[in-house]
Amino acid sequence: MSYKIKIKKKGMLRRKKSIKNKLSIGKYPRLVVYRSNVHLYAQLIDDNSSKTLLSISTNDNSFKKEIEKLDSKIAKSTFIGKKIGEEIIKQKIEKVMFDRNGYIYHGRVKAFVDAVRDSGLSI
Repeated sequence: MSYKIKIKKKGMLRRKKSIKNKLSIGKYPRLVVYRSNVHLYAQLIDDNSSKTLLSISTNDNSFKKEIEKLDSKIAKSTFIGKKIGEEIIKQKIEKVMFDRNGYIYHGRVKAFVDAVRDSGLSI
């Protein structure tokens, strides 16, 4: 592992730990995002019962045809944000905490959160 990669990974782990400590456990479910080079994954986790309430990604077969029509990763992130926002509202959850999982708040992560907010959910 090169020196630059070690520094980047160390910074990401520091941010991830800092974010996790700031989130108050127990009040609301936690919306966690994971970003790979190609896909975006999102989970709604209830920390009180340690269960995943909802999971969605750009890799799901249920709307693969709709995602193939989109040309950019940001458009795919926006699509996923709208879908998970709608599903959370169907479960009658009005407010969630957002855990960006150490990623910087711009690009695909920002597009995802903006789409979730546009669906009517409070973050």
